[in-house]
Amino acid sequence: MDSAADRTMSRIGLLVLTNAFVGGMVGIERTVLPLIAEADFGLTSAAAATAFIVTFGGTKALMNFFAGSMSDRWGRKPLLLAGWLLAIPVPLLLMYASSWSWVLLANAFLGVSQALTWSMTVVMKVDLARPTMYGRVIGWNEFAGYAGMSATAVGTGVVASAYGLRPEPFYIGLLVAALGLALSLAVKETRPPALASTPGGAAEPKRSTLRVLREGTLTHPALSAASLGGLSTNLKDGALWGLLPIILASRMLSIERIGVVVALYPAVWAFSQLYFGPLSDRIGRRGLIVLGLSLQACGVGTFALATSFGGALCGAVLAGLGTGMVYPTLLAFVSEQARSEEKASALGVYRLWRDSGYAFGALGAGVLADMLGLGPALLAAGIVPLVAAAVFHFRVPRSTGMV
Repeated sequence: MDSAADRTMSRIGLLVLTNAFVGGMVGIERTVLPLIAEADFGLTSAAAATAFIVTFGGTKALMNFFAGSMSDRWGRKPLLLAGWLLAIPVPLLLMYASSWSWVLLANAFLGVSQALTWSMTVVMKVDLARPTMYGRVIGWNEFAGYAGMSATAVGTGVVASAYGLRPEPFYIGLLVAALGLALSLAVKETRPPALASTPGGAAEPKRSTLRVLREGTLTHPALSAASLGGLSTNLKDGALWGLLPIILASRMLSIERIGVVVALYPAVWAFSQLYFGPLSDRIGRRGLIVLGLSLQACGVGTFALATSFGGALCGAVLAGLGTGMVYPTLLAFVSEQARSEEKASALGVYRLWRDSGYAFGALGAGVLADMLGLGPALLAAGIVPLVAAAVFHFRVPRSTGMV
């Protein structure tokens, strides 16, 4: 008979595999949707074309905030399944959209779906793992998600090159949603018994959700610095999501090469987490977070200034390494710093601010691109992670937890 440890690792492994399909749902948009904005809907304004990312980021961030407390009350698995059911309309809306409002609606569905599915895969691993394994298991989770994103970004680029921008690339999304839902049906509930033992399905909270929000936003030095680091990371990603395919196309790269660059960035991000997550368990989180935020800034600057395919590949590697360095590390850091009975809520606050970065990044980059051009807009987005690195360095003491 398998040991309890083996059974736990099997459950974690199933969640890792499930999250590969969660990430794959976002990847179906990364290569082709910014191109569809102009080709099919005539959106020449960068701000208008990136509005779908603002919708996605805003709905995902808001739902992240509630997902933790909802999962404490109702359980993790019901929210995971609900997230997959909300994912099914996304590729259908994108396939048959007759106006840009359909695309915005699809991204509202996608944002809520991603908040529920990705949040639950993270929280369920934290439920199952020991604190000394947080970096490792979260690294696995984030690797799977962004590897799935990279795979579908490449796949949709290849299909679009052969058959056109719509509807064929989004058939991949229907397959991903069906497989993700099937895997999630096999996942077992992980909610700690203490949270399910009181009437209503949740333990009596010792502190209000608003207090946890205030600490994660302003008053707790470590948690608020982590929130800023997460926000700046996804602000940079929102800017790249909306502008990178457009700036690469303006430099006369083919759709195939655009797909390679757009996919390389999350691929490096994904695979590097397999190294940096466990590394943070051994050497601490603080240095990796500061260095990773700085590398992201270098990568975005390279995208803005490089004019060749090789330069774009270099930018993808730098931005991917920097993001992979901080993504699992920040999640593990927040899990450590939060009170044990508030881990899900604290992660929800962190992910609220982290994923609001998508909206801020896409909106800000779109407006700046219309005013100043694509290159200056990306350079501006690259400054924000540098500021976050400085704040984290000076606000988080060296003696804080695993630092």
